[in-house]
Amino acid sequence: MLNNQDFLRYSRQLLLNEIGDIGQKNLQSATVLLCGLGGLGSPAALYLAAAGVGTLLLADDDRLHLTNLQRQILYKTNDIGQMKSEIAKRHLSTLNPNVRYVALSNRLKGDYLNQKVCDADVVLDCSDNIVTRHNINAACIQYNTPLISASAVGFCGQLFFIEPPWKYGCYACLFPSVNEIALNCRNSGILGPLVGIMGSLQALEAIKIICKISMPSSGKLRLFDGISLQWRTLTLSRSHNCTICAKSTKQKEPALPF
Repeated sequence: MLNNQDFLRYSRQLLLNEIGDIGQKNLQSATVLLCGLGGLGSPAALYLAAAGVGTLLLADDDRLHLTNLQRQILYKTNDIGQMKSEIAKRHLSTLNPNVRYVALSNRLKGDYLNQKVCDADVVLDCSDNIVTRHNINAACIQYNTPLISASAVGFCGQLFFIEPPWKYGCYACLFPSVNEIALNCRNSGILGPLVGIMGSLQALEAIKIICKISMPSSGKLRLFDGISLQWRTLTLSRSHNCTICAKSTKQKEPALPF
């Protein structure tokens, strides 16, 4: 139940007809897995915590480096050298102590990844390498968990959301190769506001899913040009050669607890 402090804290979003009391209770009952707490995961985690998502699973196996601070707004200079997941838990707790934060400092792979995806109602792929992205995609398909993926390099960003029954295919349909893409922020650069935009949109999509707000973006690949501020939208389609989303071998009931 929402108490008086909840009504005050979330009063501005409670005014929205699409959220209201029911949506807020849905948020408080939800579990979101954030895979990566860098440039994308930082703003996503901040907005999801502020919105009152009940449980945030904060997954990142890296320690904070000085070069991260230009875009990873969740951290401070005196946090350098510490585990990102632990820093994130500490800082987010000061923003909204009513959320349950779980710091996951081990690399998401194998059974460990599968279990965390199974525990989540929604997964945000905020990772920075294509192998991890493929593994997250496969786990979400296996456990019928909605996936919101984003990436950014240079002045360009991309965002897509897929959900069961995987009508539009999956990440493996879009990028069948697991070879690393040549361009990344380490060799091509990145602006902080660009990953801030993409990570914020991931949080927005997650809130829409949890609150059951109409989502025409499902199955769409959104491409953002940060220089012209223009968007391109492509409709995804399932690849006949994809072995990942051809079928889901495991079921998770219910997909959401509300």
